[in-house]
Amino acid sequence: MYHPEIIRHPESCPALVLNADYTPLSYFPLSLWPWQTAVKAMFLERVDVVAHYEREVHSPTVALKLPSVIALRQFVRPNEYPAFTRFNLFLRDRFRCVYCGSNKELTFDHVIPRAQGGRTTWENVATACAPCNLKKGGRTPRQAGLHVEREPIRPTSWQLQDHGRRFPPNHLHETWRDYLYWDVELDP
Repeated sequence: MYHPEIIRHPESCPALVLNADYTPLSYFPLSLWPWQTAVKAMFLERVDVVAHYEREVHSPTVALKLPSVIALRQFVRPNEYPAFTRFNLFLRDRFRCVYCGSNKELTFDHVIPRAQGGRTTWENVATACAPCNLKKGGRTPRQAGLHVEREPIRPTSWQLQDHGRRFPPNHLHETWRDYLYWDVELDP
């Protein structure tokens, strides 16, 4: 979690990047820019500063508080479908084996093995722990006596972002909280 000593060094002061609609560009990984990139975008008038750190940087003539939350001035339309990567596959399956639910020793598995004509697609590759993957081998889940808890699907970018909200990063600055968890119930 956040610790006040962290903001002593500017390198530890990333800016949370929001889209023009004030939603994060990405939840997982969290859309963060180094302070230098955020300051450059400020001077190029590509972002609006929403919140600042207490930390300042200085030039010979100017003192500038580092931005902690910035919003793009132009809306960036997210791609409808994410790239097919190992990380996105694990995120789709919530970092759990689709056969036993374990979150240890994760690998990926072809549900219909390639030797049996299975392809490397969203709809045929799933997250599996190493023991389940070894048990399954070059067989289908049915042939190996395994049950698939979640059928593999091609996720939308929105679905992956929704899954990403469940995995908050270790460091959350207090100025970021109002922009990260839209599903949190408000205090009365």
